[in-house]
Amino acid sequence: MATRTKFGRSSRKIKKEAELDITSFMNLMIVLVPVLLMMMVFSRITVLELALPQLSEASQSEIPEKEQRLELIVRANSIAVYYPQGYLVENIAVTENGYDYAALQLVLRRIKQTLINKNIDKKAATLLLEENTPYQVIVALMDTTRSYQDVLIASVVDAELFPEISLGDAPIVVNDADSTDAAGGLK
Repeated sequence: MATRTKFGRSSRKIKKEAELDITSFMNLMIVLVPVLLMMMVFSRITVLELALPQLSEASQSEIPEKEQRLELIVRANSIAVYYPQGYLVENIAVTENGYDYAALQLVLRRIKQTLINKNIDKKAATLLLEENTPYQVIVALMDTTRSYQDVLIASVVDAELFPEISLGDAPIVVNDADSTDAAGGLK
């Protein structure tokens, strides 16, 4: 006789559940994530707040000393430091290496120390720039004017000079030698 096959429940084969082997995927992620992180460009955006120079209708002698402004007139051949406006403190010539930021910072430190000795807390400075002043020079001047590095109790800190910076146009120099002095101001 022919054998009869059973088609019921008992004749089905029991299937094993498939195992997920994610070992190779995890190995890929362990290698890929650090590589992608190393290749990522970290950008840092620094924002500097600038103020517009204030227009003053009063004469320089009527302005109290606390409200007088520090001005830096930046030209292609020099940086002139004025405090208060119109009174030349120092004219720093450009060296063969470019602008002398270290000398400028020393002048600004002397002015700041003089103001501190008079109990005046001045934080504002105005950079008056010629039309074709390079961007890197402007940034370096702003950094030099804002702060300087000083040693305090065996650690280097940034000491504040004049962090509130305004930008403006430098006065136009008249080429007539009779009407201007060495700093570019009127006689």
